[in-house]
Amino acid sequence: MQVELAALNYQRSRLVRGWTHLERQRGGFGFMGGPGETQIETDRRLIGQRITRLKRELEDVKRTRALQRQARRRELNAVVALVGYTNAGKSTLFNRLTHASVAAKDQLFATLDPTMRGLELPSGRTAILSDTVGFISDLPHELVTAFHATLEEVTEADLVLHVRDVAHPDTEAQKEDTLAVLKKLGLDGSDSGALIEVLNKTDLLAPGERETLLNRTARSNGPVVLVSATTGSGCDELLHMLDRRLAESAEEFDFDIPLENGRAIAWLYDHGEVVERTDDDHHAHLRVRLDAADGAKFRKKYEQEREPGK
Repeated sequence: MQVELAALNYQRSRLVRGWTHLERQRGGFGFMGGPGETQIETDRRLIGQRITRLKRELEDVKRTRALQRQARRRELNAVVALVGYTNAGKSTLFNRLTHASVAAKDQLFATLDPTMRGLELPSGRTAILSDTVGFISDLPHELVTAFHATLEEVTEADLVLHVRDVAHPDTEAQKEDTLAVLKKLGLDGSDSGALIEVLNKTDLLAPGERETLLNRTARSNGPVVLVSATTGSGCDELLHMLDRRLAESAEEFDFDIPLENGRAIAWLYDHGEVVERTDDDHHAHLRVRLDAADGAKFRKKYEQEREPGK
């Protein structure tokens, strides 16, 4: 739907040029238009109706995805979004990290619809990784608007991974183009806390080029990691970096969970770091390191279960 909407907007802007050959065939009474003019009006009306219908359907998609995001938030899972220039290797990296089988091709716009998969981090924490549409240079405002239902997944993410093809001769220009699109979406690329730069396709670099890149990234102000999605090089380091970033806002919480509520106890072990635990006849007394927002949500959700039978 997003692709069709963008195409229709483009076609509508070029209708007059497409029918100029018929406008030269004017005839009949002076107050009547020629066949070219009539066809332009008909096409413009049909395209306008289809655009209106698509926009309405996309609003339904946006509402559905908003509900899905709310559900993910209730499960207290962090969301990590992959962004980058088209053909930077985002889908290949997505498959490598999540052991999925998303279509990954050496072509422009191989990914048009966002895909979500669970991502296991070294600490045992589970996050959700989102693969998104690739960007291009001079991305028109109309195209950003058409793809808004997809790009909202980026704006709602806890962390954004900017995947770059460092083997491409125009990699620096592609970086600036991607950051420009992120700025259009309201994301400031200078916010190093939310954005991690992933330099992909390092397996295609000559040894000397890789060393130069390592030296340059060592002096970088923001978080940067070198990877090869094809070979898996650097992916473990990337996962550890994600783990650290998501844990930076962690706080210690004390919970008294009824022993029969094994689901809640298991969730704390899966999503946090259990620092201390003591059990009595009825409760597990846990001190857990959790993200501040996750801890507050968990406390609100399970506080009513402090007493047995509640």
